[in-house]
Amino acid sequence: MNERYSERMRDLLGEEFSAYEACLSGAPVRGIRINTLKLTPEAFRVVSPFSLEPVPWEASGFYIEEEKPGKCPYHDAGLFYVQEPSAMCAAPLLKARPGERVLDLCSAPGGKGTQLAQAMDGQGLLVLNEKMPDRARILLQNVERMGVANAVVISADPAALAARFEGYFDKILVDAPCSGEGMLRKELAAASEWREEKVRMCADRQAKILDSASRMLAPGGTLVYSTCTFSREEDEDNASRFCAGHPDFALKEQIKLYPHRVRGEGHFAARFVRAQGERMRIRPAKLPVDRRAAEAWRRFAADFLLKLPQGELFSFGDSLCLVPEGLFSLDGLKVLRPGLCLGTYRGGRFEPAHALALGLPRANFTRVVDCSDEEIARYLRGEELSAQGNGWCVVAYRGWPVGLGKLSGGRLKNHYPKGLRR
Repeated sequence: MNERYSERMRDLLGEEFSAYEACLSGAPVRGIRINTLKLTPEAFRVVSPFSLEPVPWEASGFYIEEEKPGKCPYHDAGLFYVQEPSAMCAAPLLKARPGERVLDLCSAPGGKGTQLAQAMDGQGLLVLNEKMPDRARILLQNVERMGVANAVVISADPAALAARFEGYFDKILVDAPCSGEGMLRKELAAASEWREEKVRMCADRQAKILDSASRMLAPGGTLVYSTCTFSREEDEDNASRFCAGHPDFALKEQIKLYPHRVRGEGHFAARFVRAQGERMRIRPAKLPVDRRAAEAWRRFAADFLLKLPQGELFSFGDSLCLVPEGLFSLDGLKVLRPGLCLGTYRGGRFEPAHALALGLPRANFTRVVDCSDEEIARYLRGEELSAQGNGWCVVAYRGWPVGLGKLSGGRLKNHYPKGLRR
């Protein structure tokens, strides 16, 4: 461990430092969060290949021992999200509710954002932002895998968003980029690379992000700030500085989890509430729809679905999307997804999107091909399968949709996205 880091942690923890130092030599704690948009934790227990122990601060969170849970096909079906247990503590503090306007300002890779989506139960407007384009694409993949239909995924600098969404959101989560001291047990090399300069840089950047978030929060709204680090500069000091610089915000609660005190790698979270006042309004946008695409979608859906999903259609490039109610104008924003992508319209034909298979219940699809363990492994590698029928179908594992295929001549042509194949 970096000598200067040891000194700082000894000053911070006092007599507890030896327990903290000893715990770093142990194995990292692993966890998953059950996707309640698709099933209950109780239902997952019935089919789970893992031994599950509840995480105290998240009702859908569980400790597991398996090293690579992402290899289970239930992961591809979006039944669970692999998430470090202590990181599950921040999103519940926000108390997001169905029908609200919620922003996750630093959202990639999507653990906390999809956690908020579960709390909203598919109702309301969830904006997931990630400034770095490469990380934003990973965020999008996780949002689609988890079947989140009411999320708008964007990539923007927080300051630019603040100028546009003054007082707009009911709830905002800022899971800020940090020095990552809570990840040292998982990434041992980071311990030797730790520098005080990075701590100061992160604290300054976090303060700027918090300032942007404060401008976007509606009067009476809730802001949660979190990090996966232990330094006072990034945690308690930043919370105090924020309150001092924003007198209309009150610090209501803060928690700090250390790996020698709880089963987790460590996390900090603080909850602020803004004083009541006049709320700003942003008018919903008039969203363009290509009538030919909409008609092609309806023809396709009449064959592929038992009923049309409810919502407003929006033509986004050559894609047709189902967008959250009251969606704002997207002009000038870098948008990766404005809602649930239904598919693309090209050359007079409608082709369904992978997100459609993961975003609707199995019972809504007219053609479903259920796969054995061997068949699903082949499908996830991108191989064709043997199957009877004609037309587009959903490919499922033990009843749970995983992706799309197209049936013809006793074969199932594989339409699992190439970037996701194993």
